[in-house]
Amino acid sequence: MVSVDSAPGIKGTPPGGGLRRDVGLIGLMWASVGSIIGSGWLYGAEKAVVVAGPAAIISWIIGAVAIVLLALVHAELGGMFPVAGGTARYPHYAFGGLAGMSFGWFSWLQAATVAPIEVEAMIGYAGHWSWARGFQHTDGTLTAGGLVVAVFLMAVFVAVNFFGVRALAFTNSAATWWKIAVPLVAIFVIAAGNFHPGNFTSEGFAPFGAKGVLSAISSSGIIFALLGFEQAIQLAGESRDPKRDLPRATLGSVAIGAVIYVLLQLVFIAALPHTAFAHGWAKLHYDGISGPWAGLATLVGLGWLSAVLYLDAVISPGGTGLIYTTATSRVSFGLAKNGYLPKVFARTDARGVPWFGLIMSFVTGVVCFLPFPSWQELVGFITSASVLMYAGAPLAYGVFTERLPQRERPYRLPAGKVIAPLSFVVANFIIYWAGWDTLWRLGVAIVIGYLLLGGYAWYAVNAGLPDAPRLDWKAAQWLPVYLLGLGLISWQGGFGGQGHLGLWWDLLVIAAFSLVIYYWAKATASSTEDIERSIEEVVVTDAPAH
Repeated sequence: MVSVDSAPGIKGTPPGGGLRRDVGLIGLMWASVGSIIGSGWLYGAEKAVVVAGPAAIISWIIGAVAIVLLALVHAELGGMFPVAGGTARYPHYAFGGLAGMSFGWFSWLQAATVAPIEVEAMIGYAGHWSWARGFQHTDGTLTAGGLVVAVFLMAVFVAVNFFGVRALAFTNSAATWWKIAVPLVAIFVIAAGNFHPGNFTSEGFAPFGAKGVLSAISSSGIIFALLGFEQAIQLAGESRDPKRDLPRATLGSVAIGAVIYVLLQLVFIAALPHTAFAHGWAKLHYDGISGPWAGLATLVGLGWLSAVLYLDAVISPGGTGLIYTTATSRVSFGLAKNGYLPKVFARTDARGVPWFGLIMSFVTGVVCFLPFPSWQELVGFITSASVLMYAGAPLAYGVFTERLPQRERPYRLPAGKVIAPLSFVVANFIIYWAGWDTLWRLGVAIVIGYLLLGGYAWYAVNAGLPDAPRLDWKAAQWLPVYLLGLGLISWQGGFGGQGHLGLWWDLLVIAAFSLVIYYWAKATASSTEDIERSIEEVVVTDAPAH
């Protein structure tokens, strides 16, 4: 890949090969929208209302605001640094090798585990058909036959990606038009004859209080559903005009996704017959609830819509799994270019596809079916990994505003000095709301990442490899305090922890802790010279590799 900073406007294949610049604005936006509208729309409304009651609408609005804050920061960074696997690289520029390796691992972990979630959703909805009922046990885990189907679907995602980014963009674009149309049809058709305003108050608007509203944001899949805007950024190295298109694609995809999801929650609550939740929202039940929207369509006499929704339950998650398989290989491409992974991850084939990264995304996806077999467990895990990945962007943004004030910014974030620390605080709220049971598992995954990437970095340094990463401990001195501190607060908090920190006090502690980390990270970040050197290395290290 040729750096956009060194050669603005280059399109197509750079001399000698590498990643191809074949993706336009619609392709970028649809990559993000296609990631946002996946299995989340099939399950999100039902899971959220069980946790929060009708106040789940507030949960969706809070979640949407949080994602918008994070997307605004990413929009500026994506325009400044249009490189493949961007979310894994911003902390590398700002804080050196140790932080770059850490957030790179968070980014890869998030991308690699989404495709298995989508496969789980496809198989779960397919249980509607008699031929697919043997694919899952009653607890949602995969049978031997289900595992074979899951592996086959992962292989399909990888196979499509091997046709190159142009074929991927075309396939995803076609799927995304469908993925937008079907939820909108469901919203308006179901609401037209089945909107009961009394449903919002008959069993209490917020029966589980503020804690239910906040828990729903992470644990029920709201944030998971809204995630995906970063896919345009991960494909920056293959964009025809990234400085113009990345901010538009990022913000546009969030707006589309947020509006659709809030409307879905409103209509889902209003359309239910009272008998479905007469014993309380926590005991919501009706025939076909295992496929919430399709079951609801059948319940209200819209059999034809139910058939469409069961078909969509294959297409929507499939499209999202497809694009996240792409993202996984691009993040590993970026990690290899920064020296955290062997160079084989940065090698591309004749179509400009990082082939080894794709193979490893398949292997990782298959492994994910084993320790996290149910959709709900996977969602809780991936939400935390995703937001931890996003948390690196506000930190990097704060550094760049001071260290690189003159650097070109195609999109400039209004009130960035306020929004950046605020978005970091919000990201940590979301991580905390996921609960201790999820966070300790995430901690184990982080340790595994340090063993894998840290082990390779140690080898590269000691072997004297020319691209060995510089692990800048001074610039990342805040990082272990951040990770351990967040875990400690979760352990002592009321979301699955010991309960020693009461509601609201825990959020105050998180906010104060987050601001301390934010300004500490800014104060100890890499110097302007080191940042510019890291950016310049992108021009050299992103040269084509075969």
